[in-house]
Amino acid sequence: MAYRRLLLPLTGTAAGEAALATALMVARIWNAHVHCLHVRVDARDVAPLAGEGLSGAMIEEMMAATERESGERANRVRSLFERFTDRSGGVTLANSAETALKTDGPTLSFESIAGREEDVVAQQSRLYDLAVVPHPEAEEDVSSSDALHAVLFDSGRPVLIAPRDAPATIGTRVCCAWNGSAESAAAIAASLPWLHRANAVQLLYADEYQRRGPSVEGIRSYLRWHEIEAEPRLFKPLTKDVGAGLLGAARDFRADLLCMGAYSHSRLRQLILGGVTRHVLENSDMPVLMCR
Repeated sequence: MAYRRLLLPLTGTAAGEAALATALMVARIWNAHVHCLHVRVDARDVAPLAGEGLSGAMIEEMMAATERESGERANRVRSLFERFTDRSGGVTLANSAETALKTDGPTLSFESIAGREEDVVAQQSRLYDLAVVPHPEAEEDVSSSDALHAVLFDSGRPVLIAPRDAPATIGTRVCCAWNGSAESAAAIAASLPWLHRANAVQLLYADEYQRRGPSVEGIRSYLRWHEIEAEPRLFKPLTKDVGAGLLGAARDFRADLLCMGAYSHSRLRQLILGGVTRHVLENSDMPVLMCR
């Protein structure tokens, strides 16, 4: 198995270029195609939100303003994509599947369509092996990342969260977080291509992280059936924070990819009270592959 089709939702944030570089790095490894998708706000969605008491002229003005802002944002995203491709050597622009399949090497394409980002991204992701999303901005609450949560909850596909700065390498030293949950099992299954390719693999576990399910020795035995030897590593929470302990252990291993399940507790609980998933999303400085 290999990752051949990657989807990259682009919104024009500062982290977009790092996500582009990360996605292209993955594409070079797997000889894959990266489809960059920008979802513009559909001005028609504004009318139902306007509420009562506004005249038709006021609603039309709001829709026109939304259309202008959406178009300007789309132009900025397209410019970001074009600047990136101009600087990237050895990559072919391929806006059709036929062209991409006939090209030897990584390919890129760009598309801008109108709609609700969370709906479009979730639906389109189902046709790709992996979605790559930009890292949440430093001042942005992770709960506002519509593309990230759309892939996690509604696509049935893994998501790779790019770091704020493009990594030097990816997938050579891999850490897998294990807590016995269905989510962590899905993440390890999705990461098998990386694990076969990696020079070293470590399984991170902790009593405070464990859920009801198999122990670390169980998943270690499973990986041996796939001819993958993984070293178990017990980590300790830092200042009672499991997420900080997990990231600390991955950094100690010099990992350039962390694979983990997302939201073993409910999403609402983690957004309100915090949790391992939220801490990793907000604080990781390495690529993170997540599954829900």
